[in-house]
Amino acid sequence: MIQYILRRCLYALPLLMGVNILTFVLFFIVNSPEDMARMQLGQKHVTPAAIQNWKQQHGYDLPLLWNDTQDNSKKLTETIFYQKSVGLFLLDFGVSDSGRDMSTDIKQRMWPSLALALPSLILGLTVNICVALMMVLFRNTYLELGSMVLCVMLMSISSLFYIIGGQFYIGKVLKLVPISGYTDGFEALKFMVLPVIIGVVSGIGSGARWYRTLFLEETEKDYVRTARAKGLSETQVLFKHVLKNAMIPILTGVVVVLPLLFMGSLIMESFFSIPGLGSYTIDAINSQDFAIVRAMVFLGSLLYIIGLLLTDISYTLVDPRVTLS
Repeated sequence: MIQYILRRCLYALPLLMGVNILTFVLFFIVNSPEDMARMQLGQKHVTPAAIQNWKQQHGYDLPLLWNDTQDNSKKLTETIFYQKSVGLFLLDFGVSDSGRDMSTDIKQRMWPSLALALPSLILGLTVNICVALMMVLFRNTYLELGSMVLCVMLMSISSLFYIIGGQFYIGKVLKLVPISGYTDGFEALKFMVLPVIIGVVSGIGSGARWYRTLFLEETEKDYVRTARAKGLSETQVLFKHVLKNAMIPILTGVVVVLPLLFMGSLIMESFFSIPGLGSYTIDAINSQDFAIVRAMVFLGSLLYIIGLLLTDISYTLVDPRVTLS
């Protein structure tokens, strides 16, 4: 198993390097430092001196990959690639274009994102699996038909409708929870109730239908027929056999949302004024702070790769045969 984990880790390294290089190309070659300066200073009446001054202030006046004006190792270190991209591998995000320490900002903003995303993930996964198991248990009945119609209706509604409707009815009309905002400590719970509920409800339609498909596929296999022939009830078959054997595709689905635990939800955090990493990214895009956007792209890729590694490890715990592949 250790060799399997090491092999997966080695697979992840070139992938992460490729993401870093691709990000560098997009931000510094396709979109040159001169273009970034013009976006920050304004497209009209920008002098070459003003562009050069902006580049010097932000460290974008260096050569991209190779500095002929320096000696020895400084030919590599005194470049934009080394100073802006290599440090990302050490999680040294540097300073944003506005002069803020991005590592400090990320450490502060990751907790509100976790406070929102973690309950949404756990509750959403539990609700979706329970609804899917109920539909499989009562398959070929009006209950399953009604549940499928309800799931399709929930899928057809935009997530913005859930957010705006929830804020208006629950927050403004019923006044059960605040419409938006955030605070530290246990008082943050009252600000998290509404976005968590909306996150869970908006995902029931697609989530329940997907898990239902997984469970129905498992119910047609031979081991399920054998379990039924031995006299096990349908509930025992579903919870003891079908659910256990469907864990691998369930884990595959969970890994897709793992980066959101830290990166946060862009739309949800913006509408509810939650100071997480999602709103941090949106603010950086609006203010054209390319350093923050570049760091968030790399961090999101890193978290996704870590999620894939954790999924591969969990596969070996659910099904030891995976290590043989």
